[in-house]
Amino acid sequence: MGTITCFGEALIDFLNTGAKQEGPIRIPEFRQFPGGAPANVAVAISKLGGEAAFAGQVGNDTFGLFIKQALEDYQVDTSNLVLHPSAKTALAFVFLDDQGERSFEFFRQNTADLLLTPLDVKDRWFIDTDIFHFCSNTLTDSAIAETTRVAITKARHQGCLVSFDVNLRHNLWPNGQADIAAVTACFSQVDLIKVSKEELDYLAPAGERAFVQAAVAQGVKTILITDGGNTIKVLAKGVYSEITPPKTIVVDTTAAGDAFTGGFLFALSEQSDIRKTLGDQEKLEELVLFASKCGAFTVARQGAFTALPTLDDLAPEDLAPEGLPPEDLAPED
Repeated sequence: MGTITCFGEALIDFLNTGAKQEGPIRIPEFRQFPGGAPANVAVAISKLGGEAAFAGQVGNDTFGLFIKQALEDYQVDTSNLVLHPSAKTALAFVFLDDQGERSFEFFRQNTADLLLTPLDVKDRWFIDTDIFHFCSNTLTDSAIAETTRVAITKARHQGCLVSFDVNLRHNLWPNGQADIAAVTACFSQVDLIKVSKEELDYLAPAGERAFVQAAVAQGVKTILITDGGNTIKVLAKGVYSEITPPKTIVVDTTAAGDAFTGGFLFALSEQSDIRKTLGDQEKLEELVLFASKCGAFTVARQGAFTALPTLDDLAPEDLAPEGLPPEDLAPED
């Protein structure tokens, strides 16, 4: 099992946990959690027992040092995490509705994660790395997008399998909407795509078939299409499978997709031939079912790093918080 290197943003998630009445106004209350999609994926892999590394940049400030320490506390390799001497660490304020669905307010103007340059991408990132993983949040402006392209090119040159979680955050893009061309241009350089149904509908107005055909034509080997707690679609070599995830009580969906992705990449890294596995439909179904259990566990808890499961957490009786009987976790017929 080689290392899985996760590249991109690490930031602080300030999770809205309630509000307190102070005179005539209600004051929102927040808890500080380490986060950022690629950082979450790295921690998810490490907590399951995999070898994970994080490559990116945070500020040399209170928040950046907190993130670095948190990654290290979860045994993620931070030797390729750069501390910028003056730029600040990005912040995200996370608001939850009554169903646990989240919305974000980002503070990410000229923050450290966006200022990583192509010269900062070192060959050592890819030594002993089997899988290189990234998401679209490092495509949001031209400078960090160029750094991302350099990293992908180096990863492929070193023989790494490249994983892409689309993970659209529209309010991070200058026009308030993700640049479809910038996102889909990456497809020719990746082996694996994870995309939600909502993201797919945005990227491909012509529909799922058109999306899949375009991705496969560019060389994508495997596509995983998630849809919240609904059926997950698995596509490899033109064959579809559908996996029903476990039921659970949704408390906070902040790291749901990252838990799924981390679980899948961990399970993939455990295979003797990861590239061959991407074409093995039966094996992929097993890995996706495992990944869905990781996601189900995570949405039942608040936060990101802290909500991600260990292998010991994934016994059926541990998939939901107190109050949901274990038998209710079985997929519906």
